[in-house]
Amino acid sequence: MSRRTVLTLASVCAVAVGTLYFPQAISPLIAAGLGTSPDAASLVVTATQVGYTAGLFLLVPLGDRFPHRPLLVTLLALTGLGLLAAGCAPSLGFLAAAGMFTGITTVAAQIIVPLAAGLVGADRRGAVLGTLLAGSIGGMLLARTFGATLGEWLGWRAPYLVAAVLLLLLAAVLAVSVPRTPPPARRPYGALLADSLRLLRSESRLRRSCLYQGAVFGGFSAVWTCAALLLTGPAYGLGPQAVGLLALVGGATMFCTPLAGRMVDRWGPDPVNLVCLLAVLVSAAVLAAGVRGGVPGLVALTVGTLVLDIAMQAGMIANQARVFAVRADARSRLNTAYMTCAYLGGSAGSWLGVRVYGRAGWQGVCVLVAALAAVALTHHLTTGRSVARPGSARPGHVVTAERLRRWPSASPSGAGWRRRRVPRGSGRSGR
Repeated sequence: MSRRTVLTLASVCAVAVGTLYFPQAISPLIAAGLGTSPDAASLVVTATQVGYTAGLFLLVPLGDRFPHRPLLVTLLALTGLGLLAAGCAPSLGFLAAAGMFTGITTVAAQIIVPLAAGLVGADRRGAVLGTLLAGSIGGMLLARTFGATLGEWLGWRAPYLVAAVLLLLLAAVLAVSVPRTPPPARRPYGALLADSLRLLRSESRLRRSCLYQGAVFGGFSAVWTCAALLLTGPAYGLGPQAVGLLALVGGATMFCTPLAGRMVDRWGPDPVNLVCLLAVLVSAAVLAAGVRGGVPGLVALTVGTLVLDIAMQAGMIANQARVFAVRADARSRLNTAYMTCAYLGGSAGSWLGVRVYGRAGWQGVCVLVAALAAVALTHHLTTGRSVARPGSARPGHVVTAERLRRWPSASPSGAGWRRRRVPRGSGRSGR
């Protein structure tokens, strides 16, 4: 897969992910334009997110059933049509329904990731995943600015219509640029959905990755959900714009994720996971100083959220590299189980974060982040350690210590190697 194709797929990830986030910035404009309350207009954002969660479970497994190119082109075209319908919506109910439809179909990024993992060798997989994730991060960060700026200038319908045109153009580009790939499986649709749950039950490496990402993403969501409460509260007395400016600091992760991908290619996912979990603990300690307020508190929040963002995104690459190495013919189903668990962890973290903030304040939220990271780190150090199998020439090829014990011939000391009989005088060693 050429670098141009990788950059094209990263652009698709950016636009597809961005469609989930720009409605957050224009919900006040939607309320004014449709003559409803801001609370009611926020239902459009909720409907889009609910649709996306449903799309993760219902549509992503189709990547193991149909060829990737026509599937991606179809999904992007449907998303573009849904955005066109949203941009022409006559009422809030119609807009919410169009937003839910758009959320369901805008899962192209989660199909592109396993597609790219299968088109490159194991020695390049981490770097390519890092580039795609950088595109998704860029779309996530810039979508709110894009929506707010265009909405203020041309009205709330303009972001929907411009995003629709972009997606339809990208669908046409993918129709001629994505390599043809045979479908990995020919199983019925119902069996594909059941397989995601079955793989979660049977594959320990998948469960490990889900635990690590669910815990870190839960802490990440708790911090960003409660950061708005802290910054707009008495400690700082700032407006909602301060949260947006703080979020832009996470743009540095766009440049760090490709580096993290190369580290995964060289050292394997486990060492990267270890560093990321330790970094989350450090970020929790730094973020706790944000309760002081003033300039020192803002510096602590800036540094702490940046470290947390980098740790979360780098851990995502390591976890996906481990997951996609489980079974080449089931990468979309594996990604379905992984991403669903990650988003469930994020939702639980937001819910817990608000309740902990109400009882124990910002420091309680930081303790929650540290506790979630400690759970994942304890599992990693006790039962999740991996070592390289001797004689493996593939970068990043790792096996669990439990499996290593089953291979006596792979022991580093060579104590378990068996001698085999050879004819005398053959000149060959029986070792």
